[in-house]
Amino acid sequence: MFAADVNVAGAPAERAVQNRGAALSTPNPSDPVEKEYQKLLEEDDVAQEEVDKWIRDEQAFAKAGAGISKAALAAKIDQRFGRVRKAYQDFLLLHPKHARARLAYGSFLNETGEEDEGVAQWEKARELDPGNPAAWNNLANHYGHRGPVDKAFAYYEKAIELNAHEPTYPWNLATTVYLFRRDAMEYYKITETQVFDRALELYRKALMLDPKNFILAHDYAQSYYGIKLLRTADALAAWKEALKLANDDVEREGVYLHIARVELNSGLFEDARKHLNIVTNQMHLNLKNRLLRNLAEKQTQTLATNAPAAKVPQTK
Repeated sequence: MFAADVNVAGAPAERAVQNRGAALSTPNPSDPVEKEYQKLLEEDDVAQEEVDKWIRDEQAFAKAGAGISKAALAAKIDQRFGRVRKAYQDFLLLHPKHARARLAYGSFLNETGEEDEGVAQWEKARELDPGNPAAWNNLANHYGHRGPVDKAFAYYEKAIELNAHEPTYPWNLATTVYLFRRDAMEYYKITETQVFDRALELYRKALMLDPKNFILAHDYAQSYYGIKLLRTADALAAWKEALKLANDDVEREGVYLHIARVELNSGLFEDARKHLNIVTNQMHLNLKNRLLRNLAEKQTQTLATNAPAAKVPQTK
């Protein structure tokens, strides 16, 4: 979720980062099996990059009125990925207990649309190496999207337990707790306010582990929108921290829009106008103008509410 993609509804977008074949300890790079495994990962990466380029090129050709049919492109992609699929299968035929290869193969299958087959590989990886948090995280991603959500909570927690230094795991759990608040209330036996507190705590934990991650800081700040009674000071502090991490003017101006929105909703009209005036990038102008209209309407309503009542002339 980037600053440019301001979500007017206020809910953070779903996100769940996978770990492909991650290992807690460093494998021996001289081991022949490890060399073969790394070569397999490289082949996977090259294929993904090639397919991404084909898709981008085809989109450009289509705009120019050229290019091949969708069916032809799909067949080309399927053929390219077919070679990678066979490479994984051949490797696992020789090394069926290689948990990290099953993790990587599961991610490949998931990314190429074979989700059920990918989950089966992750489950097998978890059985082979239950101490590897990546398998628990990837399965939690699946259950967060497909259910049951209770399994997502439990599996993310297990991943955190196994590797407390990986920011991805509390980040994923924070987002899942936030998005599935009713499920979280029932699972943790807590109130909605406590669910928000738990999600925010998990975001802060992730930020402590990855303090320079703009997208993470952005997700954390945006989570304040969902709280019924807006915590203005905390929300503004979170957005100002995200502002420090913005990588360019587009991201910075996106954050200024969020700051202005929080100020607008909190009655800080002059501060909101000041921050909206900073925004000049073309891609943000539609939202900027919408917020300016909202600001004008709220100021008018406030003036009308606070205006002294007209005196009614008394009759003799």
